[in-house]
Amino acid sequence: METNELNTVQRDLEGQVAIVTGAASGIGLAITKLLESRGALVIAEDINPDVNDIFKDNERIIPFIGDVATEQAAKEVVAIATERFGKLDILVNNAARIVYKNAIDMTLEEWNSIMGITATGVFLHSREALKAMIPNQMGAIVNIGSYACYQTFPGISAYAAAKGALAQITRTLALEAIEHGIRVNAVGAGDVVTNLLNTFREDGREFLTEHGKVAPIKRAAQPEEIAEVVAFLASDKASFMVGAIVMVDGGMSVVIQ
Repeated sequence: METNELNTVQRDLEGQVAIVTGAASGIGLAITKLLESRGALVIAEDINPDVNDIFKDNERIIPFIGDVATEQAAKEVVAIATERFGKLDILVNNAARIVYKNAIDMTLEEWNSIMGITATGVFLHSREALKAMIPNQMGAIVNIGSYACYQTFPGISAYAAAKGALAQITRTLALEAIEHGIRVNAVGAGDVVTNLLNTFREDGREFLTEHGKVAPIKRAAQPEEIAEVVAFLASDKASFMVGAIVMVDGGMSVVIQ
């Protein structure tokens, strides 16, 4: 591949404006960095105030502190994109929460929190993003799902319900948005070595590393591997993909355990 051709591939999102939720760590952090490296201007949203320090030295990434489960955050973050840059091209709904508890032990507060962040937040941000994208008749929304979009195991009733909702939100919005030139797809991620479990177990990263060995590929993913698929779905290379749930789970969803 010629050098100038390689540079074109690496900067295939030049001038695009993106929002990434859950951007302060893990998959969201990897996505934010990759989209920026491909040429996008990125608004990095997270409820964790550390998002300010993480991106303080990068003029092409604007940190935003917000609770993705609220209408206020969804409206404000989209307003930042449209007011500062005049448009919004890409939304990545990545923020999520999980708790390992059987349903009988789960509180309503925990259920509502998981559903709010992982499903309602996807709806709210997508709704506001579509309002900004429709006038331009173009855009891409990428939702971060899981093999829990389809499969489940004991202890994740709320998370599985939320990811199942995410899959159906993806498909429905894809049908509603495509007439406006906007593509909506999702990534069904497998076990990824992140801090997702750290809110309720100290060995969260180690657990995910070990649990990933159950998959046919015999390992967990690194966040950067998921980010590459997200960048593809957000780009014009995926121009014929509408309403897809792209499984990136090391084969977990196709094997009978």
